[in-house]
Amino acid sequence: MTAETVRTEHEKGLTMTTSTTPETVTSSELLSVVASRELAARRTVFAGIGLPTLATELAHLTVAPQIEVVYESGVCGAHPSHLPETIADAVLITGAEAVLSMPTLFGSVLQGGHIDVGFLGAAQIDRWGNLNTSVIGDWENPSVRLPGSGGAVEVMANSREVFVVMRRHNPRSFTETLDFCTTPGPDRALDEGIRPLGVGVTRVITELGILSREGVGEELRLTAVHPGVTVEQVKESTGWDLQVADRVGTVEPPTAAELRLLREDVDPGRVYLR
Repeated sequence: MTAETVRTEHEKGLTMTTSTTPETVTSSELLSVVASRELAARRTVFAGIGLPTLATELAHLTVAPQIEVVYESGVCGAHPSHLPETIADAVLITGAEAVLSMPTLFGSVLQGGHIDVGFLGAAQIDRWGNLNTSVIGDWENPSVRLPGSGGAVEVMANSREVFVVMRRHNPRSFTETLDFCTTPGPDRALDEGIRPLGVGVTRVITELGILSREGVGEELRLTAVHPGVTVEQVKESTGWDLQVADRVGTVEPPTAAELRLLREDVDPGRVYLR
Protein backbone atom coordinates (compact mmCIF):
# COMPACT_ATOMS: atom_id res chain seq x y z
CA MET A 1 0.00 0.00 0.00
CA THR A 2 1.57 3.25 -1.06
CA ALA A 3 0.77 6.78 0.05
CA GLU A 4 -0.66 7.43 -3.42
CA THR A 5 -2.99 4.43 -3.09
CA VAL A 6 -4.36 5.81 0.17
CA ARG A 7 -4.80 9.30 -1.29
CA THR A 8 -6.68 7.79 -4.22
CA GLU A 9 -8.97 5.97 -1.81
CA HIS A 10 -9.84 9.24 -0.12
CA GLU A 11 -10.32 11.21 -3.31
CA LYS A 12 -12.34 8.69 -5.31
CA GLY A 13 -14.00 6.61 -2.63
CA LEU A 14 -12.22 3.46 -3.74
CA THR A 15 -10.84 0.68 -1.59
CA MET A 16 -7.28 -0.44 -1.29
CA THR A 17 -5.70 -3.86 -1.11
CA THR A 18 -2.45 -4.64 0.65
CA SER A 19 -0.07 -7.24 -0.66
CA THR A 20 -0.08 -9.04 2.70
CA THR A 21 -3.81 -9.57 3.16
CA PRO A 22 -6.38 -10.98 0.74
CA GLU A 23 -9.01 -8.59 2.06
CA THR A 24 -9.95 -5.30 0.44
CA VAL A 25 -9.49 -2.71 3.17
CA THR A 26 -10.84 0.83 3.25
CA SER A 27 -8.98 3.63 4.98
CA SER A 28 -11.63 3.79 7.72
CA GLU A 29 -11.22 0.08 8.40
CA LEU A 30 -7.44 0.32 8.45
CA LEU A 31 -7.38 3.23 10.90
CA SER A 32 -10.03 1.67 13.14
CA VAL A 33 -8.21 -1.65 13.40
CA VAL A 34 -4.79 -0.11 14.05
CA ALA A 35 -6.21 2.32 16.61
CA SER A 36 -8.06 -0.48 18.40
CA ARG A 37 -4.81 -2.39 18.94
CA GLU A 38 -3.29 0.64 20.67
CA LEU A 39 -5.98 0.33 23.37
CA ALA A 40 -4.63 -2.99 24.66
CA ALA A 41 -4.29 -2.91 28.45
CA ARG A 42 -6.17 0.40 28.68
CA ARG A 43 -9.22 0.51 30.89
CA THR A 44 -11.13 3.82 30.71
CA VAL A 45 -11.43 5.64 27.37
CA PHE A 46 -13.10 8.98 26.68
CA ALA A 47 -14.20 8.44 23.07
CA GLY A 48 -15.36 10.80 20.38
CA ILE A 49 -17.92 9.87 17.74
CA GLY A 50 -16.65 8.37 14.49
CA LEU A 51 -13.39 6.45 14.16
CA PRO A 52 -12.71 6.56 17.94
CA THR A 53 -16.07 4.84 18.47
CA LEU A 54 -15.23 2.13 15.93
CA ALA A 55 -11.81 1.60 17.50
CA THR A 56 -13.08 1.33 21.08
CA GLU A 57 -15.88 -1.05 20.14
CA LEU A 58 -13.45 -3.29 18.23
CA ALA A 59 -10.97 -3.16 21.11
CA HIS A 60 -13.73 -4.34 23.46
CA LEU A 61 -14.16 -7.43 21.27
CA THR A 62 -10.43 -8.10 20.91
CA VAL A 63 -7.55 -6.65 22.93
CA ALA A 64 -9.39 -4.83 25.75
CA PRO A 65 -12.49 -6.78 26.87
CA GLN A 66 -12.68 -4.83 30.14
CA ILE A 67 -12.60 -1.42 28.48
CA GLU A 68 -15.01 1.19 29.84
CA VAL A 69 -16.11 3.80 27.31
CA VAL A 70 -17.13 7.29 28.40
CA TYR A 71 -18.91 9.75 26.11
CA GLU A 72 -19.13 13.52 26.31
CA SER A 73 -22.91 13.41 26.70
CA GLY A 74 -22.48 11.96 30.20
CA VAL A 75 -22.69 8.23 29.44
CA CYS A 76 -20.19 6.08 31.37
CA GLY A 77 -19.59 2.40 30.70
CA ALA A 78 -21.54 2.53 27.45
CA HIS A 79 -22.86 -0.73 25.96
CA PRO A 80 -24.97 0.48 23.01
CA SER A 81 -27.00 -2.06 21.06
CA HIS A 82 -25.66 -0.48 17.87
CA LEU A 83 -23.33 2.36 16.95
CA PRO A 84 -24.44 5.87 17.91
CA GLU A 85 -24.75 8.34 15.05
CA THR A 86 -24.23 11.41 17.26
CA ILE A 87 -22.94 12.13 20.75
CA ALA A 88 -26.56 12.62 21.87
CA ASP A 89 -27.92 9.42 20.28
CA ALA A 90 -30.29 7.76 22.76
CA VAL A 91 -28.80 4.36 21.91
CA LEU A 92 -25.77 5.29 24.05
CA ILE A 93 -27.87 4.98 27.20
CA THR A 94 -28.84 1.38 26.42
CA GLY A 95 -27.17 -0.82 29.04
CA ALA A 96 -24.87 1.98 30.25
CA GLU A 97 -23.27 1.69 33.67
CA ALA A 98 -24.19 5.29 34.50
CA VAL A 99 -25.56 8.47 32.95
CA LEU A 100 -24.21 11.62 34.57
CA SER A 101 -24.89 15.31 34.23
CA MET A 102 -22.32 17.28 32.23
CA PRO A 103 -20.95 19.09 35.34
CA THR A 104 -20.51 15.75 37.12
CA LEU A 105 -18.88 14.09 34.12
CA PHE A 106 -16.36 16.86 33.55
CA GLY A 107 -15.87 17.88 37.17
CA SER A 108 -15.63 14.46 38.79
CA VAL A 109 -14.79 11.86 36.14
CA LEU A 110 -12.57 13.80 33.74
CA GLN A 111 -11.02 16.41 36.03
CA GLY A 112 -10.82 13.77 38.74
CA GLY A 113 -8.16 11.97 36.69
CA HIS A 114 -10.16 8.80 35.98
CA ILE A 115 -9.60 8.65 32.20
CA ASP A 116 -6.73 6.51 30.91
CA VAL A 117 -7.03 7.51 27.24
CA GLY A 118 -8.75 10.43 25.58
CA PHE A 119 -9.52 9.55 21.95
CA LEU A 120 -9.74 12.56 19.64
CA GLY A 121 -9.74 13.55 15.99
CA ALA A 122 -8.36 16.76 14.46
CA ALA A 123 -8.04 18.71 11.23
CA GLN A 124 -4.50 19.85 12.04
CA ILE A 125 -1.78 18.79 14.45
CA ASP A 126 1.71 20.14 15.09
CA ARG A 127 4.89 18.45 16.26
CA TRP A 128 3.99 18.92 19.96
CA GLY A 129 0.51 17.41 19.68
CA ASN A 130 -1.47 20.66 19.74
CA LEU A 131 -4.73 20.32 17.77
CA ASN A 132 -6.88 22.49 15.52
CA THR A 133 -10.59 21.72 15.09
CA SER A 134 -11.81 25.32 14.62
CA VAL A 135 -10.85 26.90 11.30
CA ILE A 136 -8.61 26.35 8.28
CA GLY A 137 -7.20 29.61 7.01
CA ASP A 138 -7.50 33.09 8.48
CA TRP A 139 -9.69 33.40 11.58
CA GLU A 140 -11.61 36.38 10.17
CA ASN A 141 -12.12 34.82 6.75
CA PRO A 142 -11.49 31.06 6.97
CA SER A 143 -11.57 28.76 3.98
CA VAL A 144 -13.13 26.05 6.18
CA ARG A 145 -15.03 26.44 9.43
CA LEU A 146 -14.86 23.34 11.66
CA PRO A 147 -16.97 22.15 14.63
CA GLY A 148 -14.68 23.58 17.31
CA SER A 149 -13.55 22.15 20.61
CA GLY A 150 -16.49 20.42 22.23
CA GLY A 151 -14.85 18.82 25.25
CA ALA A 152 -11.45 18.30 23.60
CA VAL A 153 -9.63 20.91 25.71
CA GLU A 154 -10.73 19.20 28.92
CA VAL A 155 -10.00 15.75 27.48
CA MET A 156 -6.48 16.80 26.51
CA ALA A 157 -5.76 18.40 29.88
CA ASN A 158 -7.19 15.68 32.10
CA SER A 159 -6.65 12.30 30.40
CA ARG A 160 -3.50 10.39 31.32
CA GLU A 161 -2.69 10.24 27.59
CA VAL A 162 -4.40 11.11 24.31
CA PHE A 163 -4.68 9.17 21.05
CA VAL A 164 -5.49 11.00 17.82
CA VAL A 165 -6.82 9.44 14.61
CA MET A 166 -6.38 11.45 11.41
CA ARG A 167 -7.64 10.32 8.02
CA ARG A 168 -5.21 12.42 6.00
CA HIS A 169 -1.46 12.72 6.42
CA ASN A 170 -0.21 15.69 4.44
CA PRO A 171 1.68 18.93 5.16
CA ARG A 172 -1.58 20.87 5.51
CA SER A 173 -2.83 18.58 8.28
CA PHE A 174 0.56 17.87 9.87
CA THR A 175 1.71 21.44 9.98
CA GLU A 176 4.57 23.45 11.45
CA THR A 177 2.12 26.13 12.62
CA LEU A 178 -1.58 25.55 13.32
CA ASP A 179 -4.04 27.93 11.68
CA PHE A 180 -5.71 28.05 15.09
CA CYS A 181 -4.93 26.20 18.32
CA THR A 182 -8.20 24.76 19.58
CA THR A 183 -6.74 22.20 21.95
CA PRO A 184 -3.33 22.94 23.47
CA GLY A 185 -1.15 20.06 24.57
CA PRO A 186 0.66 20.11 27.93
CA ASP A 187 3.71 21.99 26.63
CA ARG A 188 1.65 24.91 25.36
CA ALA A 189 -0.73 24.74 28.31
CA LEU A 190 2.15 25.05 30.76
CA ASP A 191 3.37 28.12 28.89
CA GLU A 192 -0.09 29.64 29.45
CA GLY A 193 -0.15 28.82 33.16
CA ILE A 194 -2.36 25.70 32.92
CA ARG A 195 -1.17 22.56 34.71
CA PRO A 196 -2.54 19.47 32.92
CA LEU A 197 -2.95 16.09 34.61
CA GLY A 198 -1.60 13.99 31.73
CA VAL A 199 1.16 13.97 29.14
CA GLY A 200 -0.99 14.88 26.13
CA VAL A 201 -0.84 13.14 22.77
CA THR A 202 1.14 9.89 22.81
CA ARG A 203 -0.15 8.25 19.60
CA VAL A 204 -1.26 9.58 16.23
CA ILE A 205 -2.65 6.94 13.88
CA THR A 206 -2.71 8.04 10.24
CA GLU A 207 -3.14 6.66 6.73
CA LEU A 208 0.66 6.31 6.49
CA GLY A 209 1.65 4.95 9.88
CA ILE A 210 1.96 5.74 13.59
CA LEU A 211 3.59 8.74 15.23
CA SER A 212 4.42 8.52 18.94
CA ARG A 213 5.42 10.90 21.68
CA GLU A 214 6.75 10.02 25.13
CA GLY A 215 5.48 13.04 27.05
CA VAL A 216 5.97 16.67 27.96
CA GLY A 217 8.93 18.24 26.14
CA GLU A 218 9.00 15.54 23.44
CA GLU A 219 8.12 15.91 19.77
CA LEU A 220 6.08 13.43 17.78
CA ARG A 221 8.28 10.97 15.92
CA LEU A 222 7.62 8.26 13.38
CA THR A 223 7.61 4.82 14.99
CA ALA A 224 5.79 2.63 12.44
CA VAL A 225 4.65 2.67 8.81
CA HIS A 226 1.97 0.73 6.98
CA PRO A 227 3.12 -1.96 4.50
CA GLY A 228 4.42 -0.39 1.30
CA VAL A 229 4.90 3.07 2.86
CA THR A 230 8.46 4.36 3.23
CA VAL A 231 9.93 6.61 5.89
CA GLU A 232 10.70 9.20 3.21
CA GLN A 233 7.07 9.26 2.09
CA VAL A 234 5.96 10.03 5.64
CA LYS A 235 8.59 12.74 6.06
CA GLU A 236 7.57 14.33 2.76
CA SER A 237 3.94 14.28 3.88
CA THR A 238 4.72 16.07 7.15
CA GLY A 239 4.97 19.84 7.39
CA TRP A 240 7.92 19.87 9.76
CA ASP A 241 11.24 18.04 9.97
CA LEU A 242 9.78 14.86 11.43
CA GLN A 243 11.91 12.93 13.89
CA VAL A 244 12.26 9.22 13.15
CA ALA A 245 12.71 6.47 15.71
CA ASP A 246 15.92 4.44 15.61
CA ARG A 247 13.79 1.43 14.72
CA VAL A 248 10.69 2.03 12.58
CA GLY A 249 8.33 -0.91 12.66
CA THR A 250 5.85 -2.08 10.05
CA VAL A 251 2.21 -2.15 11.08
CA GLU A 252 0.56 -5.54 10.76
CA PRO A 253 -2.31 -5.21 8.27
CA PRO A 254 -5.84 -5.94 9.49
CA THR A 255 -6.56 -9.64 9.85
CA ALA A 256 -9.57 -11.34 8.36
CA ALA A 257 -10.93 -11.84 11.90
CA GLU A 258 -10.58 -8.15 12.79
CA LEU A 259 -12.28 -7.09 9.55
CA ARG A 260 -15.12 -9.55 10.08
CA LEU A 261 -15.75 -8.24 13.60
CA LEU A 262 -15.60 -4.65 12.41
CA ARG A 263 -17.97 -5.20 9.49
CA GLU A 264 -20.39 -7.74 10.95
CA ASP A 265 -20.45 -7.00 14.68
CA VAL A 266 -19.26 -3.41 15.24
CA ASP A 267 -20.76 -1.55 12.27
CA PRO A 268 -22.96 -3.83 10.14
CA GLY A 269 -25.17 -0.85 9.25
CA ARG A 270 -22.17 1.04 7.85
CA VAL A 271 -22.74 4.05 10.08
CA TYR A 272 -19.05 4.98 9.83
CA LEU A 273 -17.70 2.32 7.46
CA ARG A 274 -19.21 4.05 4.47
